[in-house]
Amino acid sequence: MVILVVAIIVHGGAGTVKKEERIPKVLDGVREAVLAGWRELKRGSALDAVEEAVKALEDNPLFNAGTGSVLTLDGKVEMDAAIMRSNLEAGAVAAIWGVKNPISVARKVMEKTDHVLLGGEGALKFARLMGFEEYNPVTEERLKQWQELRKKLMESGETRHWKKLSALIKEYPEVLRSTVGAVAFDGEDIVAGTSTGGVFLKMFGRIGDTPIIGAGTYANEFAGVSATGIGEVMIKLVLARTAADFVRFGLKAPEAAEAAISIATEHFGRDVAGLIMIDRDGRVGFAKNTKHMSVAYMREGMEEPYTGI
Repeated sequence: MVILVVAIIVHGGAGTVKKEERIPKVLDGVREAVLAGWRELKRGSALDAVEEAVKALEDNPLFNAGTGSVLTLDGKVEMDAAIMRSNLEAGAVAAIWGVKNPISVARKVMEKTDHVLLGGEGALKFARLMGFEEYNPVTEERLKQWQELRKKLMESGETRHWKKLSALIKEYPEVLRSTVGAVAFDGEDIVAGTSTGGVFLKMFGRIGDTPIIGAGTYANEFAGVSATGIGEVMIKLVLARTAADFVRFGLKAPEAAEAAISIATEHFGRDVAGLIMIDRDGRVGFAKNTKHMSVAYMREGMEEPYTGI
C-alpha cells in the first residue's frame, strides 16, 4: 500500500548559468519559491501552492519570467504562462505584456472563462477586466543585454532570425531558457504551472511551449509536469504529456522524467530540455540534458527543502 505524500517542486529554468557567482542567488531564489508554495500547500491547496511559488519566481529578476523577462527582436516583452489541474481544468496566456504575474492571469482564464488559452491584446484586455494593474517587467539589465545582442546581430551581416543568434546567445546563456515552473500535490489534486519571458531576440509574436497544454505544462490524474528549455523542442515532442504518459504506463516520477528527457536528447541532442514532475503518489522527479537546471522541492517529513542545480 502506497501512502500519499504531499509535495511541491519548482524549477528556475534549464540551460547554463555562465557566471558562477550567480548560482547561490539562483538557488536562493528557487528555495524561497518552494517555501512560498509549501506554506500554501500546508493549508491544503496545490493550486494556491503552484500559483504562489511561480509568482515568487516571476517577481525575482534573476529569472526569465515576469519581472526580468527577456526582450523580443523589436525590444518588447511578450510573456507566456499556463496552469493545469489533474481534473484537466487549464488556463493559459500567450504573448502578454503589461502585467506583473502572468501565472495569475492564466489561473483567471481557467476559473473565469470557458477557454484555455488567450493571447496578445486579448489576453491583456482580459487581465485588465480581471483587475490586473499596468506593470512594466523590463529591467535595466535585460534592456542592456538586448541592446548589446541586437547590435551584434545586426553587425554580423545576417538578419535572418536565429541563424547567427545561436552564436551570440552564448554570451548570455543563463537568459536563453530560464523558464520557471512548479508542480504540487496536496493528496488529491496535482497542479502544474509554468511561466516564461521566452527566448532573447525571439520573433515578435513567437509563442513557446509554456502555454501549450501538453508541451510545456500538463497535469492529469497520473502526474503533473512543467518543462523548460527550447520551446520548439517541447512542442514537437509534446514533452510534458509524454512524461505524464510514462507514469500512466507504470513508471514512477523520477524514472518518467529521465525517460522523457532521453527522448529529447535522442531527437534534438543535448542542451535542449529539462522538466520537473510529481506523480499521483507524491513522488518528485526531475531531469535535464543541460548543464544546469535549478530545482528545489519539499515533501512531507522534510524539515528543509532540497535545492540543486
